[in-house]
Amino acid sequence: MNFTEVSKISNLLAKEYAADFLRLLVVYKTISASEAASLLELHIKTAQDFLEGLAQMGILKKEEVYEKKRPYFRYTMAKKQITIKTDLSELYDGSGDQDKSKRKIRERINAGAIFTPAGAGQKIATVTLFTGEGRKKKERKISLTEAQGTFLFYLPFPTETPKTIAEIQKKASLDGSYLPEILDIIDLLQQYNVIEINPVKDKEM
Repeated sequence: MNFTEVSKISNLLAKEYAADFLRLLVVYKTISASEAASLLELHIKTAQDFLEGLAQMGILKKEEVYEKKRPYFRYTMAKKQITIKTDLSELYDGSGDQDKSKRKIRERINAGAIFTPAGAGQKIATVTLFTGEGRKKKERKISLTEAQGTFLFYLPFPTETPKTIAEIQKKASLDGSYLPEILDIIDLLQQYNVIEINPVKDKEM
């Protein structure tokens, strides 16, 4: 079960009427949305959405029937046990991380971000980012992990020659296990134009 499916099931089960609804489905061999709505004093649209959601997740089976040539659906339990299990590692695809570590980076000139050191250590504690101008200027402060802060301490200045992410990581004495979180903060800083990646040529300062 992937994370999207887990989210959908969890959202359904979190409804305040979920327990009463599921009890109803266990007790009744088959039920329609209108019958369930009247028994639980719910709006029929609410009942329909809940039943359809469970059917989409395979918890219910639905069958189209006719009453005076008018079609509607009846629902029955497809399973009475729900097991929610997912692999959270699927949320991050790190297959291209090693290639990304070969990119050269450095701080962008006039980036406007504020790198706040962590005491006397060789580490950055926070990065403050800005968007907008004047009264519309907004500030966002990012608290860095120890690995991110150590890595950014060695980030080349705008006047320095760009270095690969792997080279900076080695200089900061950070092993490969920290690469995902380092790439994450790099992506964020790139979004705010704080760093430049693979500069075509050094700018004249």
